Amino acid sequence: MGHHEEQNAEKDAEQNAERKGERRGRLAEAVALREAGRREEAREKLVALAAEHPEDAETAYQTAWAHDVLGLEAEAVSYYESALAGTRLSSEDRCGALLGLGSTYRVLGRYEEAVDLLTGAVEEFPEEGALRAFLAMALYNTGEHHESTRLLLRLLAATSGDPSVRTYRRAIEHYAGDLDATE
Repeated sequence: MGHHEEQNAEKDAEQNAERKGERRGRLAEAVALREAGRREEAREKLVALAAEHPEDAETAYQTAWAHDVLGLEAEAVSYYESALAGTRLSSEDRCGALLGLGSTYRVLGRYEEAVDLLTGAVEEFPEEGALRAFLAMALYNTGEHHESTRLLLRLLAATSGDPSVRTYRRAIEHYAGDLDATE
């Protein structure tokens, strides 16, 4: 590589770093607006940012979330899907995007898709109780009432701080395995 090419490569790297820094600043500003209750303003800024950076998974995730909190679930789907198709989400954001998309599918009546997505999410993040709760809701919607109830009872037994539930935790876990058992 010649001297001129090296200078151009350095200049390109600097410009990319500046664009990345600007994107991060604008993203942080929009998230702060959403958290401050200025949800529509945040959504508008995020839509513009997502259009400028369609490859950015974090921006797609935050844009999906901004639509979701405004009740614009149908519009959130493509942003969630873009976020999950990318590889740059933190583990925490990936978990949040899976939960958000699974919940959104369920709200939109896309129950089987919700079950499939949330089942995979529970396998990927077994420690996340919220995923199991949303999976239980989607299972209920598909008519899988026993599995839904079993999942919720096990979640309750594992996470409840209620003293009376904790007292009967073993019994709840046992009966959750077979709700039709009589002896």
